[in-house]
Parts: sequence; structure tokens; C-alpha cells
Amino acid sequence: MYDDLLNKKKTLAVIGLGYVGLPIALAFAKKVKVIGFDINAARVDMMQRHIDPSQELLPAAFEGCDIQFTNDLDVLRSANFFIVAVPTPVDEHNVPNLIPILKASETIGKVIKKGDYVVFESTVYPGCTEEDCVPVIEKLSGLKMVDDYKIGYSPERINPGDKEHTISSIVKVVSGCCDESIDTIAKVYELVVKAGVHKASSIKVAEAAKIIENTQRDLNIALMNELSIIFDRMNINTYEVLEAAGTKWNFLKFQPGLVGGHCIGVDPYYLTHKSKELGYESQVILAGRVINDGMAEYVAKKVLQYIIQHNGNIKESRVLIMGATFKENVSDIRNSKVADVVKELKSFSINVDVTDPCADSNDLFDEYGFELTKNLRNDYDAVIVTVLHDEYKKLADDYFASITKPTALIADIKGSFRGRIKSRGYWSL
Repeated sequence: MYDDLLNKKKTLAVIGLGYVGLPIALAFAKKVKVIGFDINAARVDMMQRHIDPSQELLPAAFEGCDIQFTNDLDVLRSANFFIVAVPTPVDEHNVPNLIPILKASETIGKVIKKGDYVVFESTVYPGCTEEDCVPVIEKLSGLKMVDDYKIGYSPERINPGDKEHTISSIVKVVSGCCDESIDTIAKVYELVVKAGVHKASSIKVAEAAKIIENTQRDLNIALMNELSIIFDRMNINTYEVLEAAGTKWNFLKFQPGLVGGHCIGVDPYYLTHKSKELGYESQVILAGRVINDGMAEYVAKKVLQYIIQHNGNIKESRVLIMGATFKENVSDIRNSKVADVVKELKSFSINVDVTDPCADSNDLFDEYGFELTKNLRNDYDAVIVTVLHDEYKKLADDYFASITKPTALIADIKGSFRGRIKSRGYWSL
């Protein structure tokens, strides 16, 4: 398989061309022949014109790539090495939504042939690849894992907006259903991963490794958020505390904040879901999730309390939220906790405007029911800086004064304007 891919006698396909799939497809397309498959025809059309729908990659990233973008199953049939990079979200009850990955498995089941390879990159709970995806593939194809085709799992490590830690510079965890498969999968990924690969002993180990990466971060941020709530009652600035504690060599430098996005705020629920199926109710992990999921409400109510004290007329008050994406300098709005802040403020009849230089207004309306504000006012009762995009970093006290009432509050979630806001009230996590 490896030699045939390298000599372009066989073709590699990436199924799902979002934030994860497209960078992987383009990286491989500089080395081997690639089919980029996505069910969204509009996205396929954009990529055919060298436009990244996720706005992460420049047109130059498509240059020198041997890749065919398609949503046609007949084209996909010619592939021999399939990489699945579809999203794995949770539903409104925080239950894993396996529909995208099971649909991708159905697609593979319709086109896979003897001797082919399938590698899943989507974040799942341990056991999902072999217990949920493989049966779907085998039911439709009539093939048997190991004997007829090979399965592997290699967790994605794409970080949206991060130009330093790219697919080539991060060690890639790989696994397979047998010794032959793991060796081949490792060699294939080594084509594009300069940092090298780590061979996990089993597919379940690789799945578990991925799920705890983000669970660990989630818990550490939850601790910072809880400390922030405690320190706020003591009239202590959390960021000053972290700055002081950070002088110790082994202090872990996590910060409080709104935890959204498609990874940290989602992945722990996959692990706790599987844990519950096995008869164990998670305690620590879910406790962290409760804290982090509650921070949007906490921020909104802190701002509400300030407005009541300084304005009194809630229905006539106005709040500006700066930043709608789930993190800085990306257009990704999936699972953005800023939407929860907006919802909470509006539940108290507060007028809310939202601005963001990276987000798409139509996408926000389709997903959350609100649009970006084009023309800012000069009489806001509060401004909440939720996402520190580069465009916001240069702002100073006079800017905030120009868009707010003299009694207004600047709520600085990231603590980035600490010591710089003099003419208005100031609060941070």
C-alpha cells in the first residue's frame, strides 16, 4: 500500500474537509494522489476554486497539490486509503452525536474494496471505531476487518488558528487492527508528519489518548474558573494571582475563560457517556463540565448586577459583546459560549449588540439567531470583551470611553486590559 501510494498507483482519500480534513488532505496531496470528499457541494465548489470555507488556509496552500475535490461516490470508489475526519459533536443534552461518523462509515462501506485501508481521525470514545463504525462498514461491504481490509485510528491534532503547531510539527499517534496495518499507517503518516509518529498498542488506546488530552485541559480550566469565582468574592484579581503563582517553575499556566469550540467543551462528554454505559458515573470530569458550562451565565449575571446598580432600568440598557467565535483569530463559531452569554442577557430583556472581525454574520444568525452589529453606539452600559482577536489588542481606554456611558462597565474576560481601563468600571474573571 505505502509504495503504491508513493508511486501514485493508488489513491488516498480524505472524507470530511473541515478544519481538520482539509489541511490533512492538502498535506498529503503534496506527496501522493488525493481525493478530497465532502457531502457539501457548496464547500466542494469553493475548494475547487482554492478557497478554504473555514478561512484557515490561503489560496497558496492549494498550489502544487495533486488533489481532486468531489462529493461524487463514483469518484471516491477509486480510492484505496481512506481517512475519516468528520465532526463528532454532542446534542443539546450533551449526548454524543455519532450520526456524521456513522454516515461516513456508510459511505466507506459502499466504496471499499479488498486490500483497502480506513483510518479514523474523528474524536470518539474508546471502542467507537471497532464497536460502532466497523459493523457499519462490514454490513454494507461484506468485507471482514484484518482479513479483507485494515482499520486504524489516528487522532487529529489540528488547532484552528495556530500557525505554529501544524500537522507536520506535531507528533502523530497512530494505531491499527494488526501489526501490518499499524506499520503501514505509520509509514503513510510519516510522509507528512516531520515530528514523527507514536505507535499506540491498540486502537482503543489511541482513542483514549485523544479523549483525555482535551479532558485534562477542560479540568484545569474548570479549576481556574472556580478559583476566579472564589477570588471575585474576596475582591482579588485572578490574573494577578496567576501571575504571582506562575513564577514557580512547575506551576501550570492555565487561565479562566469561556470554554467552547468543538474539542474541549465536547470531548469530555464522549468519555463520560461511555463510562456511564459501563456502570461508572464520572465525578471529577462532569464536575469540571458543570463549572465550565456555567461560566457564560456567571459572566452575564455579573454584568447584569453592575447595570442594576448603576442604571436600574434594565429594559433600556445596552450591552456590547466583542467577540463571537469560540477562540481568538478564527472564524469558527461552533459551540461558542458567547452565544450563551447573549442568550442569558436577552433573557433579562437587555439589548445586546455583538461585533466580531472574524465571524460571519449569516452563520451566527443561522446557528444562534443573532447577527453582528454594523454600527456601534456611544451609550453602552457595558462592554464584554469575550474573545481577544488581534484587532482588539490595540484598543485603549479612550476607545471604550467613546462607545460607553460614563458609568459603564468594561468586562474583560481574558484580563487583557488590566490596568489600562481608567475612566470606566472594570471587571475580569
